[in-house]
Amino acid sequence: MNAWIKEQLELQREPKFQKFTSSLLPGVEHILGVRIPSLRKIAKQLAQGDWKQYLTSASDDSYEEIMLQGMTLGYAKGDLQEKEPFLRAFLPKINNWSVCDSTCSTIKLAKEQPAEFWNFLGEYLHSPREFEVRFVLVQMLDYYVTKDYLPRVLEAVSQVTLQVYYVQMAQAWAVSICYREFPELTLPFLKENSLDDFTHNKALQKITESLKVSMEDKALIKTLKRI
Repeated sequence: MNAWIKEQLELQREPKFQKFTSSLLPGVEHILGVRIPSLRKIAKQLAQGDWKQYLTSASDDSYEEIMLQGMTLGYAKGDLQEKEPFLRAFLPKINNWSVCDSTCSTIKLAKEQPAEFWNFLGEYLHSPREFEVRFVLVQMLDYYVTKDYLPRVLEAVSQVTLQVYYVQMAQAWAVSICYREFPELTLPFLKENSLDDFTHNKALQKITESLKVSMEDKALIKTLKRI
């Protein structure tokens, strides 16, 4: 299986795209330069086969091979209980925002088992690993910004203690999505929260950059900036 995967990746790698991807992911090594749609196509094939056997013996030799594992977990048929051991094994492998965010958009257990998956995510909210915490936050902003879960999302965002860049950016992103979808319910949080100044101001910036927020609201949001 790994030999077949390496062959497919080798056939589809692009040197120019490799350079472009590397520029977006400083410090990430072993990038082959395979485009995301191609990776998704391979992952769907893997998910239709013996995906458990694949994930048990999957190679971590390249950025793309790690990405494939997350995508396959998303596309494979199975509930949280079935996927949980594989997901727990996969999360520590995430070492960049691209694998994190692409995996989050593919793993949709939050739609299928919202309460159970919320509890699973809660176990990683205080992880010392930057991209495990980001995984939690991106899952929340992707699937849990609903009227029922909104207070819990904002509370989770405020509970994060790991102050590192990609976590802070995910916190800001999550708050901006909450405001975009529920401005009146999110405004009190923006007026009074425990976020550090960098994250708070980034959230405001993301809100003011949104095309779905009115000019009137943007003017109000700008008054909340911390100096």
